[in-house]
Amino acid sequence: MTEKMIKVVIAGPRGKMGAEAVKMVSETEHFELVAVVDSRNGGKLLEEVEGQPALPVKIYEDMSKCLTENKADVLVDLTTPKVGRKHMEIAFDNGVRPVVGTTGFTDQDITELRQISESKGLGAIIAPNFAIGAILMMKFSQMTAKYLPDIEIIEQHHDKKLDAPSGTAIKTAQLISEVREAKQQGHPDEKEELAGARGADFEGMRIHSVRLPGLVAHQSVLFGGEGQTLTIRHDSIHRSSFMPGIRLSVETVMKIDTLVYGLENIIE
Repeated sequence: MTEKMIKVVIAGPRGKMGAEAVKMVSETEHFELVAVVDSRNGGKLLEEVEGQPALPVKIYEDMSKCLTENKADVLVDLTTPKVGRKHMEIAFDNGVRPVVGTTGFTDQDITELRQISESKGLGAIIAPNFAIGAILMMKFSQMTAKYLPDIEIIEQHHDKKLDAPSGTAIKTAQLISEVREAKQQGHPDEKEELAGARGADFEGMRIHSVRLPGLVAHQSVLFGGEGQTLTIRHDSIHRSSFMPGIRLSVETVMKIDTLVYGLENIIE
């Protein structure tokens, strides 16, 4: 049986993630890219912009106008938390289901957006990380924390990333906290000779953020126990690693009527 065509709008097509998403959507047989939203080049077609793919897809600078003029099923938003939230609200108002790959949403943001999602009967997905391997890293870390509760998280990203710690690191710590009681780690009298040397404190777990050119997205979760250590690590070495997760999210969001936070909630 032929799959139903899913009409997609992408916000943020000039970014590295957005460019990969444009490619993925245009190459997926049962997806149709109907428009993109960008802060530049409004009124042009993608094929008319240098560096963009040869696709006759219209560019909009205004999300409301885009969703009013185009029939869309799903909005894939790869912008910023502030812009992403606004775009989500516009999408809901237009009967469009958002899939958002922006980190930095607060718990209050998620609660309020979930209420809107459920009141409209429209599914939504916010994922701090779309890489399937990263989701497995988080799940394995949660399993391990039951047995090795002394934990430090080191996340490494490119130097253009705005938020620290990363959404993936925070989500990892949140998942671990479901099976681990809060506890102080290290020596009770330890002292930071330089403020921040021990990293951020999440229920006693320490989270360290690294920002350097050349990196994409990497995370190590270090566990320590008596006479042993264990490291669980994931590396995204190219942004194409996020595309299977975005594809799955676009397909899944059509089948749900609430907001799901985290890709781990939609994979088997």
